[in-house]
Amino acid sequence: MDFGLFGINMNFLADPEWAAKVAQHAEGLGFESLWTGEHVVLPDPREAPSPADPETPMLHPPALLAFLAGVTKNIKLATGITLVAQRNPVVLAKEIGSLDVLCQGRLMFGIGAGYLHQEFDALGVDFATRGARTDEYIDAMRVLWNDAQPKFQGNFTSFDNIQAQPRPVQAGGPPVIVGGNSPAAMRRAVTHGNGWYGFAMDVKATEKALEQLELAKARNDRPDHLGEMSISITPPKPPNKAMVEEYANLGVDRLIPMMGFYNENNILESLDGLATEIV
Repeated sequence: MDFGLFGINMNFLADPEWAAKVAQHAEGLGFESLWTGEHVVLPDPREAPSPADPETPMLHPPALLAFLAGVTKNIKLATGITLVAQRNPVVLAKEIGSLDVLCQGRLMFGIGAGYLHQEFDALGVDFATRGARTDEYIDAMRVLWNDAQPKFQGNFTSFDNIQAQPRPVQAGGPPVIVGGNSPAAMRRAVTHGNGWYGFAMDVKATEKALEQLELAKARNDRPDHLGEMSISITPPKPPNKAMVEEYANLGVDRLIPMMGFYNENNILESLDGLATEIV
């Protein structure tokens, strides 16, 4: 099993000095990857279904990951998750392709449709069509990353007679890791994703989700080029060795503990302890 860390761009880690220090420390401890969270805006005052207080600092993932690419060597860098429907897919393809070049192919592109309707309202994006936009935009980005003469005709975006260079370092583009446990997210993971990501899920919830994922596999054709689906989980509390075994027995490939449980006074020591326990 691989082990990542979630939240490298949030709270006190929104300070680039702290983010760099933690990223380098995690790399030295043998963690496989660093994952960002994302919300462009948060409702003020806080209201459901917002996951955080409006004053929570959260650096824009591609900006921070580009910075971390310059201060690390081997650790993978991941968006956890990018809300694809909120973006122009042509711009996003350029942004993510450029990031893959800057980190020399270490990027994992975690994506999701989003659930915070206030955020979509602020961005002027139709909340009801977020799922359809997400599917279409993934397809459009892969065309820009892979086709010799990129051409796409969709319901929300269309282009022809263009190039977006340089292409990502990774053949086919960065692996797309689909987040979410709704039926639509499960279907999207099967039809569009190289992997699936469940957030804040304990062992029992993970087991149920993976059963639903198997149903989605039975109901939807999976393109051969996507390969074997990886399974990534962020547990709701810091994991121990016994928990790791339970997740592994379910077929989980990657565990991504939250760094939000630690503060700036003890995070390096806490990561030392976590690495000793599970890595």
